[in-house]
Amino acid sequence: MTDDLALTVLRRLRRTPSAETPLDVLARDLGSSRFQVLRGFRRLAGESPKAYTLRLRLEKAAARLVAADGRVLDVALDHGFASHEVFTRAFIRHFGRTPTAHRAAARVQAPTESARRRHLEIVDTAGPCLRLFHLPTRPVAARIAMPMLSIERQEIVAQPVLFVRARVARHELATAIGSGIGKSYMHAQKAALAMAGRPFTRYPSMSAGLMTIEAGVPVASAASGAGDIEAGELPGGAVVVAVHAGPYDQLPETFAAIERWIEAQGLRQAGAPWESYLTDPADHPNQADWRTAVYWPIAK
Repeated sequence: MTDDLALTVLRRLRRTPSAETPLDVLARDLGSSRFQVLRGFRRLAGESPKAYTLRLRLEKAAARLVAADGRVLDVALDHGFASHEVFTRAFIRHFGRTPTAHRAAARVQAPTESARRRHLEIVDTAGPCLRLFHLPTRPVAARIAMPMLSIERQEIVAQPVLFVRARVARHELATAIGSGIGKSYMHAQKAALAMAGRPFTRYPSMSAGLMTIEAGVPVASAASGAGDIEAGELPGGAVVVAVHAGPYDQLPETFAAIERWIEAQGLRQAGAPWESYLTDPADHPNQADWRTAVYWPIAK
């Protein structure tokens, strides 16, 4: 199964995560075998269609518990669980605590209504796409002539983050980014931390050979890491922000355009750049619709 067909499966499961779709039905609709669907989807998403669907249901339910005051039973039923007991057992297996305990812990980390709404939004949009950023899908029909849509100077505030650092070659980039974002996201979920922004990748060092990356997720408040997951922050202050349009393999063109713009403006780079993934590949079949914000700190 090609990545395009696997993405088709992923989009279908994302649209109706509360209704479990049998693997036989997915295979029949795509004209593939059960084995091809399972293998292709695992290669793309890192989990089986069944595990993917269950994870989305539980994470969306958990985010809803944090964002609203509804009964646990109502949340369970709305996300496809037959009873309070079935939901609670599945929730404990995934998060390590009861739904009620998770709600209480998460609301400490996200004390404001706006922070809880933002967390719900990030779970709903980024959760289905954890391993898809920088995914090398089929080439677009024509390269975008000017992938940088806009560029401007901004002042931003520092942002707490969780991330995984890796030293990789360019051909390993997509896998390393997907792994780092996925691990950071899952750690935040199980620690009842509210997410505060789109997944990102920071580049402390880049070269023609190996590069150092930090891939992860912004969180609402400073947190602790675990294992290879580290806690830190994206720096505040003066930055140049550009919006990149189109496939990820053209991002180097936007990075180069930002460097030229900084030099033309008489400014000076003052730290490692990072990219923030504004759109979800699972939600936009056309790569031309993908948007990535690139931030580059500058000296004042």
